[in-house]
Amino acid sequence: PGAPAVLSGRDLQSGGTWLGLTAQGRMALLTNVRGTRQHEADAPSRGLIVTDWLAARESTGRFWARTALSGHNGFNLIAADFSHGECFWASNVDGQPRRLGPGVYGLSNAGLDAPWPKVIALKARASEALASAASVDALAAQLFAALGDRSVASDDALPQTGIPLTWERELSAAFIRTPDERYGTRCSTVVITERSGHLPMTHVFERSFRSSNAVALLRSASMRNWPPRDSEAALVEVVEGPLMPGSERPPDRLG
Repeated sequence: PGAPAVLSGRDLQSGGTWLGLTAQGRMALLTNVRGTRQHEADAPSRGLIVTDWLAARESTGRFWARTALSGHNGFNLIAADFSHGECFWASNVDGQPRRLGPGVYGLSNAGLDAPWPKVIALKARASEALASAASVDALAAQLFAALGDRSVASDDALPQTGIPLTWERELSAAFIRTPDERYGTRCSTVVITERSGHLPMTHVFERSFRSSNAVALLRSASMRNWPPRDSEAALVEVVEGPLMPGSERPPDRLG
């Protein structure tokens, strides 16, 4: 009660999330950072950083000062408060937060825009999709295709993060699925904002996958007047519903 309305997935083990947004205009996403220091098994869950940001009412500086000293294993955080025009990247491996302006960025399990093969490829495909797609559905389809790329990088292009070479190969793909099907991509999420009349309209599409690579579920949610333009703006309408693979988005309806 009294907490912001949140749209996100949920980690059923620790209660955090990897990507979420609030009706009030906050958004965050998180990745781990690989190969920088020893992994502490008893460190607090990194997914709680996202939920902390979504629920926080403090400034970016105060939030980061508190989070940086919380003893988490290595992480990257993209956090935005659109009602105040703020968006930044921060890492407890790389020092102070960096404000992000308009542009195309890539983030995997190293620093922002680290030139890993899949980061370079995904940035290029995202730029191509933004330039060529004629609709939200076409853009989402192109972005999902990019996220579904299982191409493995050549050995000479692989980063060296302290894990065995076989794992570096497997993890170099945008869509990961090990041969024994015990490890891999669980979901892919696309967030797209368009202008609808004088107001923004934001669509969130998410594909969940079974261990066999099959799409288990495709969901969408659409929010009118999001992101809000000021701290008083509110979420006006939510469109949400499960989709079968290959189907169109559901008709608009009030949430």
